[in-house]
Amino acid sequence: MNKAVDAHKTIVRLVRYAASHSAVFMDAVEGGVTFHSGANRPPRHFPLDALEKACALGLVVRDGNRIRATSEARAFLRRALLASEDAFQEQHRDTENRTVSVDGIRQTARVNALESPLGAIARLKEKSGHAFLPPEALAAGERLHADFTRAQLQPRLTMAYEPRLASKTKGGAGGTADLCDTALAARMRVGKAMEAIGPELCGVALDICCFQKGLELVERERQWPVRSAKLMLRAALMALARHYAPPRSASRHSHVWGAEGYRPDASGLAAGSVTGI
Repeated sequence: MNKAVDAHKTIVRLVRYAASHSAVFMDAVEGGVTFHSGANRPPRHFPLDALEKACALGLVVRDGNRIRATSEARAFLRRALLASEDAFQEQHRDTENRTVSVDGIRQTARVNALESPLGAIARLKEKSGHAFLPPEALAAGERLHADFTRAQLQPRLTMAYEPRLASKTKGGAGGTADLCDTALAARMRVGKAMEAIGPELCGVALDICCFQKGLELVERERQWPVRSAKLMLRAALMALARHYAPPRSASRHSHVWGAEGYRPDASGLAAGSVTGI
């Protein structure tokens, strides 16, 4: 392990011991110092250079043989705790920077691919080595998931003691009248997306992108052949990508380029067609 990391952890333990006791006394021993408090707790041994570093950082104050944590010590310990939590979580992350659209504004966000509903599928490769899901299909699936979340359509995992939504009046509490404009707009976008995908494919898009079901689970629930769900999903997301970014149609107007001094020939126009306007 890195010596700098070990030294930092030792300082953290030293500062934590000093901050957790109202009175800490120090005894010099060979190779370092020993801390002990008035409580019935075993003493702790620390290297002398760790104590000197903590004093230099302003984390502890040495007054004779007494050690006292400063006001900066608690902030230092909070930062050290957060750093250790991030280090643990990074072991279970596959983060990357992606460009996302939030309320029409494109910005860069750091995304954990392992938490994405399409994270595992996005790593699938074709025999040629190309990604199984094209970038536009992957972006369409994540956009559908974002709208589904904003629309507050996720199933509730906690018990609800209020009446079911279907039994409420349109303007009653907890009905659509309680939804904000953002949620209502998101519900409309989800509905239009389902219409664009079509009734044959919208179910697999909802299951995987929104309800975050795995491919094998979808195949079992729908009694589909093995490895068919990913093909259906790709077809659904390609249709959804065309819905979000329709292909540009060819212009109906033809353009004719002429040399300098070119004038169109109007001799072919019937005289009646001109005078009759």
